[in-house]
Amino acid sequence: MPKQLPDRHLPVRPNLDQLRNQAKDLLRSIRSGDISALEEFREHHPRHTDPETAKLADAQLVLARSYGLPSWPRLVVACRMTDAIWRGDANAVRDLVVRDPRLVSEPARGVPDCNWGPPMSYAANVGQDEVVQLLRDMGATDLQHAFERACLQGKIETARPLHAMGARPTQRGLVWTCETLNDEGLGFLLGLGANFADENGDHLEPLGLLLETYCRAPRGKHASLEIARAHGAKLPDTSTMALHRGRIDLLENHLCRDSHLLQRRFSHEEIYPPELGCHTDRSYALHGTPLDGTTLLHMCVDFE
Repeated sequence: MPKQLPDRHLPVRPNLDQLRNQAKDLLRSIRSGDISALEEFREHHPRHTDPETAKLADAQLVLARSYGLPSWPRLVVACRMTDAIWRGDANAVRDLVVRDPRLVSEPARGVPDCNWGPPMSYAANVGQDEVVQLLRDMGATDLQHAFERACLQGKIETARPLHAMGARPTQRGLVWTCETLNDEGLGFLLGLGANFADENGDHLEPLGLLLETYCRAPRGKHASLEIARAHGAKLPDTSTMALHRGRIDLLENHLCRDSHLLQRRFSHEEIYPPELGCHTDRSYALHGTPLDGTTLLHMCVDFE
C-alpha cells in the first residue's frame, strides 16, 4: 500500500513565528525517531541526509515542502507578503516585489492553484485598496480574478475601481457569490449586467447553490434568495422554503393553515428540491447534519 504522508494545509494568513516553532518541533521529532516525522523527512528532503544529523535548516526545508512550497525562504516570503497585505502595508509589499518582481504574478501564499491568487487578488479579498492599486501599477495582471474575489468577499468598494480598470462581471464570479452566500457581491454583479445563471446559462445552478452550499450565513442566504427572486427565480410557497428565505411571516401563514406542520417530518427532497437545482447527491447539502425525515424545528437549528 502507498504511504499515507502528512497533508499540511497552509493557512490563509500563515504566521511565521508559528511555522518556525513547527520546524523546531519537527526537528526534535526527526531526531527522536518519530515514525511519521521520519517518513515526512524522507519524502520531502531532496538529499539523502541522515536524519540523526539533521539540522534546523533541514527541518525547515521539509516543512516548507510539506506545505507545497519549494523552500523555506519562499515560505518566509509568503508569510511576509500576506502579513503585509493584511496590515495594508503598501511599502512592505513594494519592497518585496522590488526585490523579486516575480512575486507580482505568483500566488501570494506561494502555494500553486491557490484560490486567493497573486498579491493583487489576495489584497482584493481583504479589501486593501491601496495595495491593490500599488500592485496594479507595478504590473499585476490578475485584474479579473481580483475583481471576482472582491465580489465573492463582498468588498464592493474594492470591486468598483477594479471594474473601472477593466474587469467585467462574469457568470463564474456570480456563482462564487452564491456559493459564499454573499448577497452584496451578488447584487453588485447583477447590477452591472450579469445574468442570474452559471457559465452555461443554467439559471438553476446558482439557485441550487444558495439553498445547499456548505457556507453558513443565514442573513446572506435570506438576502440572496430575495435577490434571486427579484431576478426571476421561482421560489415555491412552502414552509421549508419560508425557512430557507428567513421569512417568518410566510412560515406563520403555513402554520396557521396547517396546525400539524410542527409535528410533520420532511423529506430531503422537500427541503432541497431537485427542481430548484439541488443535487440528487445528498452529501452536497448535509455537511454532517442529516436532515431527511426531520422537523421544521430541527431545520431552524441547522439553517440559523
